[in-house]
Amino acid sequence: MSGDNVGGKGTPNNKNVSLPMSRVKLIMKSSPDVSNINQEALFLTTKATELFVQHLALSSYKNGSGKDKNTLSYTDLANVAEAMENFQFLTDILPKKILARDYLKSLEERQEEDDL
Repeated sequence: MSGDNVGGKGTPNNKNVSLPMSRVKLIMKSSPDVSNINQEALFLTTKATELFVQHLALSSYKNGSGKDKNTLSYTDLANVAEAMENFQFLTDILPKKILARDYLKSLEERQEEDDL
């Protein structure tokens, strides 16, 4: 198992991940709580992020409207974030799109309710 560096010896390398480890390291270092980052921790965080994004995309594609066109849209991602319990923490990051006129209308309705 030394070839894929799982549970084993040697240092993880970039060949086993699709995301750039340097970018993940930069994001990790942006936290004030992080001072040093172990190469194994960096590799595992990068791999876990990659698998999470893959799972989110696959779930969104399967439940989305773009299957016929073989596409994945923002709406598909937002819908799956709202519908599936394990992705609900993403609803603030992936909110459903709303037209400006619909938003203004809902604001007016709220103000009318508050006035009563």
